[in-house]
Amino acid sequence: MAKAKAKATAETKAKAKAKAKTTTKRGAKARAKTGSGAKAKVGAGRKALKVIVLGGAGDMGSRAVEDLVRTSGVASVTIADRDRRGAERLADALQGQRARVVAVGVDATDHGALVQAIAGHDVAASALGPFHRFEAALVRASLEAGADYVSVCDEWEAAQAVIAESDGPARQQGRTVVTGLGASPGLTNVAVRHLADRLDRVRGADISCFQPLDAGGGEAVHKHMLFIMSGAAAAWRGGRQVMLRACSEERTVEFPQFGALPLWNMGHSEPYTIPRFMPGIEEVNFFMGYGPGAELFVRPAQWGWFSSPRRVDRFARLMGWADRLSGRRDPGLGALRIDVWGERDGAPAHEMICGVGQMRDTTGLSLSVGALMVGRGELLTDVGGVYAPEAAIRPAPFIEALMAKGLDAYEDVAMTRRLTLQPGATRPHDPPVHAHADEHEARARPTP
Repeated sequence: MAKAKAKATAETKAKAKAKAKTTTKRGAKARAKTGSGAKAKVGAGRKALKVIVLGGAGDMGSRAVEDLVRTSGVASVTIADRDRRGAERLADALQGQRARVVAVGVDATDHGALVQAIAGHDVAASALGPFHRFEAALVRASLEAGADYVSVCDEWEAAQAVIAESDGPARQQGRTVVTGLGASPGLTNVAVRHLADRLDRVRGADISCFQPLDAGGGEAVHKHMLFIMSGAAAAWRGGRQVMLRACSEERTVEFPQFGALPLWNMGHSEPYTIPRFMPGIEEVNFFMGYGPGAELFVRPAQWGWFSSPRRVDRFARLMGWADRLSGRRDPGLGALRIDVWGERDGAPAHEMICGVGQMRDTTGLSLSVGALMVGRGELLTDVGGVYAPEAAIRPAPFIEALMAKGLDAYEDVAMTRRLTLQPGATRPHDPPVHAHADEHEARARPTP
């Protein structure tokens, strides 16, 4: 009986691998006909895309699913999640929309099952964390299945691993991988690129994020929050990467609607990827805060309490219990602020974008819009590889699409000047730079 089961499992994996290879070859042939990175077209219009959303039954992934099924140019959306019943409930609720929607149960630790689920799709869009555990594996599975890939991964270690491991294979296959396309990182990176285009020379960028403790997302978000508050956090200072202890630096930042709030340095990926794809920038910082009650978590983080996965699990459960006890149903609003400085016409210049919104909307919609742009090849590059958003996503179309879906952006904290995106107002984009891993790491240094 055990031998028969093992044989059946081996045959299933072999079939999945063969199907993935066929899909990869078919995709490579289509790209060869249409040009590197270009997408095949059907008739006078674009090819209708097939998108699979990994972690699609979760808080962020489900928002991307909701948007994709209502968007023209999408043929089908597959909700892939370990929680098959949750995926099926969501699929049932979304029947009758523009795109066909189906649900599948997938265990992200089963590589063969992942490849089989992704094969036949144009794009795999992932909201599945924790990213330090799953991101590299999901990219590997997508490349083997012959699909482009985009995710909301926001951890610098995971981004580093994916770039180092999969950039070469993605280039060889002509596949596009965009890691970190949620709210932050994601919208923040694209905003940095947009603001940089307004300057003649870029010197630095500050990414500031306010995420209230009642932002929603459940235990997964709480675990991620505690993870980025512990260990090392990347920063870019003086043209070099420095590793700082998370929550070792504090600053006060003025946000729209919320005023001045305390923030701390934490382990997001913007300070790691932006200097890689925008060479010459001298400083990139990421700071984050949680508003009232933040000290209850910041102080233990500074004492090293969250260095143990067991403690992280306990604190995350405690936070979930507090959320349920509060009885609040609607997630609280958060805020983003992106500052870029440099020179214009020989004089110092500063540009800023800010806005207020719910984490689920900003993250999920960024993923869905990004997945469409990747699938359609509407990017800054037509060369396969692993990219961060600032190197692949066209700023104006991306921001315009989000604003059309109800996410507003402003050029002042009083929110009186709505962001304007005038055609031709920005400089032409240089091709994205692929700094070789060894070259980039040679400029990194630890800070005592």
